[in-house]
Amino acid sequence: MAAHLRRELADIALAMNGAWLINSSMIILAAGTFFRHGVPVDSLEQAYRTLTPLLGPAAAWAFGLALLASGLGSSVVGTMAGQIILGGFLRLRMSVFLRRFLTLLPALVVIWAGIDPLPALILSQVVLSFALPFALVPLLWLTASRPVMGAFANRRLTNVAAALVILIIVGLNAFLLAQTSGGLGERGLNGGP
Repeated sequence: MAAHLRRELADIALAMNGAWLINSSMIILAAGTFFRHGVPVDSLEQAYRTLTPLLGPAAAWAFGLALLASGLGSSVVGTMAGQIILGGFLRLRMSVFLRRFLTLLPALVVIWAGIDPLPALILSQVVLSFALPFALVPLLWLTASRPVMGAFANRRLTNVAAALVILIIVGLNAFLLAQTSGGLGERGLNGGP
């Protein structure tokens, strides 16, 4: 069991850090390139198309592949977490193909509907940010529980660090909500005075 947990931790750390490194590299490349050339970019498609004349076709392909790899890395972690929760905690079994399809369904709907991916991506991150505490608080409660986790329960330092991270996330969400609702209140819902 301990060997399985170590492999699982290594797998998740590799996927998440890989996605983080790819995302960071893409942002640094795009920001450096577009800023240096004074090119405003408002969408992912525009970034992809603009890289070709600035850095050549290989850069645009590398940007697209990096974006795909980042999405796949994040999706793998999300799918594994869902699989563990559905199979381990809820004892709900389903086909691997059905689980993958359900995971991809929101992205397929966005593509099929022709929705601009940048606003959809931003909206998904806002929803994820506000939903995250509803997953993190029960997760901390379960992993801190000796009756549930037995010998694998969190140590006190891990619980304190996790609680601090959750408080920071909730605080940042509250700040964002107050800032957004304050801006709406000043302008009015219709954008008027």
